[in-house]
Amino acid sequence: MALFTFSGGVHPDDGKEYAKNSPITEYLPKGDVVLPVGQHIGAPAKPIVQKGDQVLAGQKIAEAGGFVSANIYSSVSGTVKAIEPRVTPAGAKVNAIVIENDGEFKEAEFKAKPYQDMTRDEVLAAIKDAGIVGLGGAGFPTHVKLAPKDPDAIEYIIVNGAECEPYITGDYRIMMETPEVLVEGLNIVLDLFPKAKGIIAVEDNKKDAIAKVSDCVKGDARISVAELKTKYPQGAERSLIYATTGRAINSSMLPADAGCIVDNVATIVAVKEAVKEGRPLFRRVVTVTGDAVESPKNLLVRTGTNVNELIEAAGGFKGQPEKVISGGPIMGMAMFTTDVPAVKTFSSLLAFTKDPVSAVEPSNCINCGRCVSVCPQKLMPARLSVLADNNNFEAFEALHGDECVECGCCSFICPAKRNLAQSMKTGRKQVLANRRKK
Repeated sequence: MALFTFSGGVHPDDGKEYAKNSPITEYLPKGDVVLPVGQHIGAPAKPIVQKGDQVLAGQKIAEAGGFVSANIYSSVSGTVKAIEPRVTPAGAKVNAIVIENDGEFKEAEFKAKPYQDMTRDEVLAAIKDAGIVGLGGAGFPTHVKLAPKDPDAIEYIIVNGAECEPYITGDYRIMMETPEVLVEGLNIVLDLFPKAKGIIAVEDNKKDAIAKVSDCVKGDARISVAELKTKYPQGAERSLIYATTGRAINSSMLPADAGCIVDNVATIVAVKEAVKEGRPLFRRVVTVTGDAVESPKNLLVRTGTNVNELIEAAGGFKGQPEKVISGGPIMGMAMFTTDVPAVKTFSSLLAFTKDPVSAVEPSNCINCGRCVSVCPQKLMPARLSVLADNNNFEAFEALHGDECVECGCCSFICPAKRNLAQSMKTGRKQVLANRRKK
């Protein structure tokens, strides 16, 4: 059987062996939790608690600040200690609600109307109220994604189980341990779009997960499992849509314009918990892994937990790592401190004994064209990076630099080790900023 894939891409060592066999274990924070009001794309949430207030786990503490925004819930019981700027895993300082953890983890009462009695609007309202955002890393509010202009035009709900970034294994463990919950969540979303079919897309380096999920969808005419070729960035939205449906989108389009909606595995599970249990989003699976981690693990983590606690839960570091990353090794962010909270979009912490990137000095381009051959958008990264570095953004836009998806394939494959992806990212951001000014 031919595997589903896209044109371009690279084949990094997947590093999954460190944590893939570690079952998901719940971790309860010991210290204070820090909950930034901006854990999502869009407007930050607005605090509805004050210093000194007593809160329960699962209690709403900040309300969505606009249409594209998301509610924030306390992940522990305790006392609001402060509302002040704190550093996030991305290195930014944002306003955050600090809760002194009483260690009792008393929960608010979660209520859910029987699913069979819920209307479409009630299901969407439950997802919105729960504060669910894309847990693959982007953090786009899920209720917005599930409310396209024309619901009847949606033909495919694609569950992104590719987990193509090396080392991360959280979604893999969900598929291995609770595939039936994933399928239940997908059926809830499919009920919102009667004309749509569901596709659960999984890379073929996870054949055991493919088998588990396939068993769960036997006899379900609405859902199929697509076995993807293992290649990065197979899980990128454009790549995934093309691989599974043959439809192409560009930067001026949304997936809904191609009749598709894409959500990752953890997000779909969160939808099920919100709709059928009334449980808001205040926990997620985080992979702590890498060759500098003593005992790599997949942890069910309460949002706001200090990342240093997660490192300790994984046995600590083997000496001092040269590089620590929030997210995947290709699209993730290098961290200058681990004294930060695990937010909704914090999928993993990677720690490495050696930093192969800093060990090599970039050299001149040799015009080999490898960056063009691996670019999923068929751009010319070597030329575009020079234009961006020289602030020639008009020429950058003329060569379609704004179509870059910032996947990093060009930097990965470049024999001269040039910082192509960083330059492309800067150029793209400037083009978009110039458009907004106009």
